[in-house]
Amino acid sequence: ADFATTRGDASLPQGMVTFLVGDDEERIEHVSKNNLCARSVVFRTMFGIGMKERDAAEVTVPHADLATFTALVDYLFADELDLGEEEGGRVQRALALRQLAQMYQVPRLELLCAQALQESVGPASAVPLLEAAHTMGDGRLLAQCRRFVADHAAEVRASGGVEQLRDFGVAKGLLGDALDQVAELKGTVAARDAELEKVRAEVA
Repeated sequence: ADFATTRGDASLPQGMVTFLVGDDEERIEHVSKNNLCARSVVFRTMFGIGMKERDAAEVTVPHADLATFTALVDYLFADELDLGEEEGGRVQRALALRQLAQMYQVPRLELLCAQALQESVGPASAVPLLEAAHTMGDGRLLAQCRRFVADHAAEVRASGGVEQLRDFGVAKGLLGDALDQVAELKGTVAARDAELEKVRAEVA
């Protein structure tokens, strides 16, 4: 449906662009400007009438790595999300790609990355994802990671997840969760003890 909007739109640019990505300016060559504009309002503005990029053969992208920016371009053209096969790499790719999706205003890709991150929460990834969710302001992922850490504390510790913790604000949140659990446990034990005393009194 996005590409259908390109028919008859004289404001769209013609030709191809090569992206020079990252500090090493690695190349993604022969990408259709027209199709990029159909899929992203940011690209449409970038290649709009009066902008220097409209007739440029090359555009520099300093804020991304080649693999992640390639995944963005591939999604825009094929409508398919590729995060790779390695589990740890998938999490990092989803985080980086979600940031690009926000930057280039591709909401469906942002949603797909968010879903992939939620599905990736595990003992080794919970703490890094917790910190990332805190940084991004993703309340849903933050709550999911906090609950996972609380419910699987031993597995998270065994995986080395605690050693990965860097954000003091996140550490305070986890400590608060632990204290809440202790208070809840004490309340449960106190209620059970009271019930036992009541039973003993009735028996006596």
